[in-house]
Amino acid sequence: MPRESLVGQTIAGYSLESEVGEGGTSAVFRATHADHGTVAVKVLREKLRQDRTAVARFLREARYGERVTHPNVVRTIEIGEAGPGMHFLAIEWATGEILEKYAKRQGPLAVDEVCTIVKQIADAVQAAHSVGIVHRDLKPDNVMYDPASHLVKLLDFGIATDTDQSPEQRLTRAGFFVGTLMYVAPEALSGELVGPLADQYSLATIAYFLLTACLPFPAKTPREMFSQLLSQPPITLNQAKPGLRFSPQVEAVIMRGLSKEPAKRYPDVVAFAADFCQAGSAPAAKDKPGFASKLASMFRKKD
Repeated sequence: MPRESLVGQTIAGYSLESEVGEGGTSAVFRATHADHGTVAVKVLREKLRQDRTAVARFLREARYGERVTHPNVVRTIEIGEAGPGMHFLAIEWATGEILEKYAKRQGPLAVDEVCTIVKQIADAVQAAHSVGIVHRDLKPDNVMYDPASHLVKLLDFGIATDTDQSPEQRLTRAGFFVGTLMYVAPEALSGELVGPLADQYSLATIAYFLLTACLPFPAKTPREMFSQLLSQPPITLNQAKPGLRFSPQVEAVIMRGLSKEPAKRYPDVVAFAADFCQAGSAPAAKDKPGFASKLASMFRKKD
């Protein structure tokens, strides 16, 4: 059955100009609106419009995004239903490109640029945490980055969860983890509801990837990744790529954020980002004079 094409159509006043993204449950369009200008519109796929769980997930994402108001989070403009089951979400159009694409093309990135990115993601995530929302899917593919302005926008609350949610309200069955395996915190693999510290682990993984163009685990398959996340320590930052070295302070911050035990991480994502930026901006320690330099000074001619 051919997939429904909405390009060229107008729904609820939004003229859909081109499809710019897609997922299993929805499609994302660049659109224009008489009052809002250029926006992004996400529309629930036709095949899922009678699926109660799919509709509930879509509406949950929209409402979570509406609750989180921050300059580094894409702004929710409108949530609506353009026709029977045609649920849509209109959000601001964020300039730039997906961070994943930028990092793969330009990486490894300099520490100061990574600091700029990580700090903004942390501020966005903290805004979500402050209203009881855990993102659960932090990854470079869910971040928009404009290299010209260095502005970051956090996207996609599709699998976020409310920390006050009761077991009866969950849309994910117990025993099933959600998230992206390469960036997910180890505690999420149990399928239990995770807390804000899981987002910190994901942010530390993002920072690791931006700095090294590598991931903390060398797994080649999902099965290997699952096993390594549970049973092995991550590769230390200074062992990630031959010839790439970081200060002990930068490495220590990243590895603390990647602690398998949540209690060993920072108290929150903002504290992690602050320590990372402080470590990255600290001047390199000067080498202490060695025996050779001392010996040379003994024989140096005096003026």
